[in-house]
Amino acid sequence: MEQPDIARLRISRPPSGSVSPPSRFFSGKKRGYLVAVGIILLGILSWHRLSPRPVDITVGNVVTLYPSQVHTLLTATGYVVPQTRADVASKATGRLEKMQVAAGDRVKKGDILARIEDSDVRAALARAEADIETAQTTLASRLADLGESQQALRRADALILKRFISPAAHEAEQARHERARAAVAQAKSLIHAAQASRQTQRVALEYTLIRAPFDGVILSKNADAGDMLAPFGSTGLSKGSVVSMADMDTLEVETDVSESSLLKVYPQQPCEVQLDAIPDERFACQVASIVPTLDRSKATLLVKVRFTRRDGRFLPDMSARVAFLSTPLSPDQRTARRVVPTRAIQTEATEQRVYRLLPGDTVQRIVIRPGETLGEYTEIDPVLQTGDPVVLDPPPGLMDGALVRTPKP
Repeated sequence: MEQPDIARLRISRPPSGSVSPPSRFFSGKKRGYLVAVGIILLGILSWHRLSPRPVDITVGNVVTLYPSQVHTLLTATGYVVPQTRADVASKATGRLEKMQVAAGDRVKKGDILARIEDSDVRAALARAEADIETAQTTLASRLADLGESQQALRRADALILKRFISPAAHEAEQARHERARAAVAQAKSLIHAAQASRQTQRVALEYTLIRAPFDGVILSKNADAGDMLAPFGSTGLSKGSVVSMADMDTLEVETDVSESSLLKVYPQQPCEVQLDAIPDERFACQVASIVPTLDRSKATLLVKVRFTRRDGRFLPDMSARVAFLSTPLSPDQRTARRVVPTRAIQTEATEQRVYRLLPGDTVQRIVIRPGETLGEYTEIDPVLQTGDPVVLDPPPGLMDGALVRTPKP
């Protein structure tokens, strides 16, 4: 068997004094990588040190404000209520023959709203008219008898003076004359009674016509033709009222004011009302009356507020919010104003400006022309829109386009 050559396993050593070649790890290619990484890290550090740091700010908003909010002493909620309202019914009992109005119709006082069947009442009226004619005929007959008795009595008076008739015959003529006068008086009484009966039937006939008691608007129709009407109540087979109506000129807001706020309300006090159905408008009002009775269960007082100007859009039972004011407002103070917190306005020399926050946490400088001051707010021109975020208490040196940072909630 052939033996391995051990001499091949010898490690060759460089001669003494010679330099060994550089390690493969520190080859030229690797050194290039290290230099590039170092340059990148140095650039990042320089950029971080030289880039602008965000400015800490507080943010507010552009809002819409009514001047009345500055002069409001107290607010309360309530409802629009007509002070003149009626459920119109009939005094007569009968079947409803015809309805002449519908919900929403405007009517005048005395207008016919509905009719009840009146054939029986008209028959009774015709009988009363006939009774009057009969009584008048009877009166004419009695007057003729009275005239005849007067002539007979005059002849008897002349004859008794000449003693041509006896006293008994004269007295008989006097008695006959008195009976004729009594018959005439009775006939006149019968005429009066017949006329009174006729008037009664006329009134009964008028009761079959259901009329409007005042000028107003029909709110609801409660009966239809063919229904039985009951004058003093309703059952399952009869109806009480025919229509419900209200005078829209008497609409007022009724609101409950807390007992603890009673001293802030007084008669003729200026108010402003906002209706939920018309949220973008405010209406001038004043306190019409304060009902001098407290509600024990709620510890509130009923206050009635009257509109200064009528509006066809006002309807009963609308929800309303009442602001009781400390001073009357002029018409131009009833319009909404676009305002910013006064703290957002920065003044430098003759220029006044605000800083609007933009997406990306930068700010835009906007020069404004401030208007009226309303409490903690100031009116501005329409450069900014409601809801725009603005910087409050802008720090000195804040620049247009500066990077800002808002506190985290």
